[in-house]
Amino acid sequence: MRRTALVWVTFLLVGAGLIAAGAAYLYSKSETADFLDGQLRQIALNAGRGPGTANAPPAPDQDAEDRFAVTIWNAQGSMLHQTIPGMFTSPPRQAGFSTARIGGEAWRVYVLRGVDRTVAVAQREIVRDEIASNAAIGAALPAALLIPFSWLLVWLTLHRTLRRLDLLAADLATRGTMATEPLPLHGIPQELTPLITSMNGLIVRLQAALSAQKRFLADAAHTLRTPIAAMQIEIDNLVAGAPLALPRLAALAAGARRSAQLTDRLLRLARLDEPPALPATRFDAARLLLDCVADHAALAARKHIELSATIPPRFLVTGAEDDVRTLFGNLIENAVTYTQAGGTVDISLRRSQAGGCAEVRDNGPGLPEGAQARIFERFFRATPEVAEGTGLGLAIARRIAERHGFGLEVTNRTDAVRGVMATVTMPGSWA
Repeated sequence: MRRTALVWVTFLLVGAGLIAAGAAYLYSKSETADFLDGQLRQIALNAGRGPGTANAPPAPDQDAEDRFAVTIWNAQGSMLHQTIPGMFTSPPRQAGFSTARIGGEAWRVYVLRGVDRTVAVAQREIVRDEIASNAAIGAALPAALLIPFSWLLVWLTLHRTLRRLDLLAADLATRGTMATEPLPLHGIPQELTPLITSMNGLIVRLQAALSAQKRFLADAAHTLRTPIAAMQIEIDNLVAGAPLALPRLAALAAGARRSAQLTDRLLRLARLDEPPALPATRFDAARLLLDCVADHAALAARKHIELSATIPPRFLVTGAEDDVRTLFGNLIENAVTYTQAGGTVDISLRRSQAGGCAEVRDNGPGLPEGAQARIFERFFRATPEVAEGTGLGLAIARRIAERHGFGLEVTNRTDAVRGVMATVTMPGSWA
């Protein structure tokens, strides 16, 4: 917008300036020519009237080329006076203004015929053109100089006006995905106020829709949690009292556990969708990551998966410790869940430019082609045939990372080993 406006304004200013300068040049040149013709007339009218006037020598500092040529004849045609010898041999026949070529040069001539005398006054055309051009340039120069000053003024005005839009764009760029605060109207150009007002109305409607969605998720999860918990208790009682039905009851219990896990994650997602209000606590992310590794050691042992950790001590970050624990836990759980029996999962923490970088690597099947773009979508499962899950773990992990200002990437490994690598970059300090 800024570039387009400046281009059009530049063309407009240059065009208007050139037209104004050209008009001033032509008008000034015409007026100067008329003025010089008036001088010729006045000299002719006054030539020879006062004693010594016609015969007065030129001023000492006057160039010879700038001198007027004055010739006077009496009524009988005899020459009385001539300032430049050889200009005229006889009185010109045509009275008034004319252009004549004398001595190889163009002259502007004015002839005045009177009762007792005839006067011819002439001036070189080259001198007249120089005088007229200098005057015209002097008149056109201010209009030409006005072009860059006007362009600078327009640029400053546009820059100041559009700077407010740049600040608004920067504000929008730093907002979270769930931010619903209205856009500020202060300092916005009047022409854009209706647009910003309409956008604020859209944000209000979006906020209402998001609130309704979050309430639905929370209510549904709370409603499902109680009967699922009761069902789990009943299943446990049946398992204890009916050993012969144990295989069927075990499958039913697994389904109940998955339902309970789904409701818990739906509740957590609903909470994470609220505007961030992170507690300003500082904790040791290295210790927390070690705890998460220990929490998943039993799951890895049941699948005969080697779980290794390379985590140096004391990396301090600021945020919600429980949420970061969930972030680490979801990444480790995903790696263990989708790695086949006998595989390995490596967890590490190292220094990075941002502060610290946590990595979870597995040697599972990896991400199928086309799944990378959707890996953080809710309820999306890249390889449902490999293992069961809710499809919410990575969505929760990304939401936690966004709230804390962490970077989160989940990609296929780039080394020679097949599998997935999850990377979390965190601002913090090493103690």
